[in-house]
Amino acid sequence: MGRYYNGDIEGKFWFGLQSSDSADRFGAEGTTSYLEYHFDEEELPAVEAEIKSIEDAIDEKKIESYLYGDKGRYTTETLEQNGINETQLSEYADLLIGRKIRDCIKETGECNFDAEL
Repeated sequence: MGRYYNGDIEGKFWFGLQSSDSADRFGAEGTTSYLEYHFDEEELPAVEAEIKSIEDAIDEKKIESYLYGDKGRYTTETLEQNGINETQLSEYADLLIGRKIRDCIKETGECNFDAEL
């Protein structure tokens, strides 16, 4: 069970870390019981600026090394032992959706998707 987004981009929100409205931070607002998002080329500079802001705020390589290495599941304690906190992990999750939005806009000129609440 989880919360998903689908449309031009698809994925699953990170449990306990990423809110359904995380795409709001890239310049559009969701609506209805599903959050409906529409981004187009006009929003691309704001999307790229937010991506850059997140990249500057976190140590992406450190997070990826921990998440995708041989560590397996994570807990607050194991994250802290590796110098990572839940806020950084949440930022990383948002970075991934931001990049999907950016890439979709660049490929098709727009990006539309619904996010479960």
